Amino acid sequence: MRMMGRLSGKRQSTSTEGPQYDVRVVRTNKVFKTHKGGKTASWSILVVVGDNKGQVGIGLGKARGIPDAIRKAEEAAKKAMVRIPMIKETIPHEVRATMGTSRVILRPASAGTGVKAGGAVRACLEAAGIHNVLSKTLGSRNPINVAYATLTALQQLSVPEKNAEERGLDVQELVPWLARARKEEADAAY
Repeated sequence: MRMMGRLSGKRQSTSTEGPQYDVRVVRTNKVFKTHKGGKTASWSILVVVGDNKGQVGIGLGKARGIPDAIRKAEEAAKKAMVRIPMIKETIPHEVRATMGTSRVILRPASAGTGVKAGGAVRACLEAAGIHNVLSKTLGSRNPINVAYATLTALQQLSVPEKNAEERGLDVQELVPWLARARKEEADAAY
């Protein structure tokens, strides 16, 4: 865990072609395998990769060297990327998810609130491009389980237009403020 401060943080993807990803090392763990001749040390690293536009993925990498472990985790995270529905810079509705004994609650927040989260939850949300959200982590604080619970919560999000269509309602009845939010999104895009 001493290496965490030096390794944690964000950096841009090293590949020159294709889209640029926000890569964040969430947790490093030195692990040992015992053989007949002694112990062999290796690194297990959890990485979150996002494009800051609604896509995020999580990957674990294990290798004898730290750079190799980060590269493996980054490749695994890129393969596991999912699209997250957003309204402006927040999530559409409250969502809860569990992974192991870790529970995560995510709530939408108004503009200017920021990301009220810590550790693995913050890394996942910021890499996805979500800038206004409230969160609470309950149970175990294990970064791996918290990161996967956050990703599960983000995958449970749905777009209000789709919900209104499934229920046979007008979007204005279901979410009265949505039309104004979508108009502001379109104006900001120009």
